[in-house]
Amino acid sequence: MNAHSFHRVLGDRRGMTLVEIMVVITIIVSLMAVLSVTVLSRLADAQRDQTKIQIRQVEQGLQMYAMRHKGRFPATSDGLAAAAKYMPKSGEVPKDAWGNEFQYFSPGTHGDHEYEIISLGRDGKEGGEDADADILSWALDEEEE
Repeated sequence: MNAHSFHRVLGDRRGMTLVEIMVVITIIVSLMAVLSVTVLSRLADAQRDQTKIQIRQVEQGLQMYAMRHKGRFPATSDGLAAAAKYMPKSGEVPKDAWGNEFQYFSPGTHGDHEYEIISLGRDGKEGGEDADADILSWALDEEEE
């Protein structure tokens, strides 16, 4: 079969048919859906990890505050702002990864803790599961195991 007869059999087909284009688009959309679920899951994990790191940094600032104030931590009514100059960004109280302020209690309200720092998670509401679950300063060591 020479080139001339090959073109006669297939015609002058240079592009893709509408069905072929639709199949390619469907495959691309399916791949994007699978990848986006994976990426969003990783993002949620990263935000939780970032918030845990921020709680640890706030705890360090609170420890510095206590060292300068005869072992006492700021009262709940004073909040974290009282210890802000000891925070990593001096003068600024960090927020969690979702832009929400941490809740602070001193003395702690759950067990025998001198203070408690709480992030309400992605949803900003008490409780929740997975990415929406609260992050509790006194439970960080248990979560990391």
